[in-house]
Amino acid sequence: MANFFIIGGSGAYYLGKGALGIEAEAIEAKTPFGPAGPIHILDLKGQRIGFLSRHGERGYTLTAPFINYRANIWAAKELGAERILTWTGPGAINPKFRPGDYVVPSDILDFTKSRPLTFFENTGLGFIRQNPVFCPVLRLSFLRAAKKSSSRIHDGGTYACTEGPRLETPAEVRFLKKAGADMVGMTLVPEVFLARELEMCYASICYITNYAEGVKALPYRKGELFEGALPSKEKAKVDAALASLPEIIAQTIIDLAEKERRCPCKDAMLRYKIKGDIGKDWRRWSETKS
Repeated sequence: MANFFIIGGSGAYYLGKGALGIEAEAIEAKTPFGPAGPIHILDLKGQRIGFLSRHGERGYTLTAPFINYRANIWAAKELGAERILTWTGPGAINPKFRPGDYVVPSDILDFTKSRPLTFFENTGLGFIRQNPVFCPVLRLSFLRAAKKSSSRIHDGGTYACTEGPRLETPAEVRFLKKAGADMVGMTLVPEVFLARELEMCYASICYITNYAEGVKALPYRKGELFEGALPSKEKAKVDAALASLPEIIAQTIIDLAEKERRCPCKDAMLRYKIKGDIGKDWRRWSETKS
């Protein structure tokens, strides 16, 4: 059993062994939605946690639209996780955000197109509120931990999630800015919504990895990551932000370890329980047909 589950985003595969804790075992989790990504059970400063790298174990081998989000979130619940902590590396739209900055997002715009978005297909379940989008308790703990590591931390921001795997066009970024987006990435949807359906707390910390297209006039550079959307002189700041993430996550978990869950996340499906539409066994909720 693991009360905490970490989903590592961009750069997770670069972190050294032991960066997120001492490994106890690695498991291959099978779910009704297919296999989850390899899960590592770690001891992180006395806490038993699960860890999964979204994009692969040895490099960026799986792009965002092809991740089995339902399997990964289901596996986290199966392990006993009540709280999911994640990170992701979006591009900056808000001019206040720069590569290497941390942002703890507070809202989401969903512009994905073809991903399975719910556990409750062909049922009457899942019609649940999405405010707050991210667990407020987890967000506060992320902010406390990040402020100890960096002065470049932003409290709140809207994350626009696009389908990928391609990056966005300049016109799309202009549209997203007008829609209220502060940054753009490809991974937090449907993760955050799936976690809420299974009554788990979920929050993410973003480290800004590049400028979204058209935000700055940047030349095209062949053969480089983001093809020039990350200026060379700012890459060191991004690398430093990634390297500090394990300590931020460790401090967040320590801060949360003794706190009871008093947030709305744990009761997201309570209305359906009261009506008798679902029972105590969450594994059977997705079997219910309307």
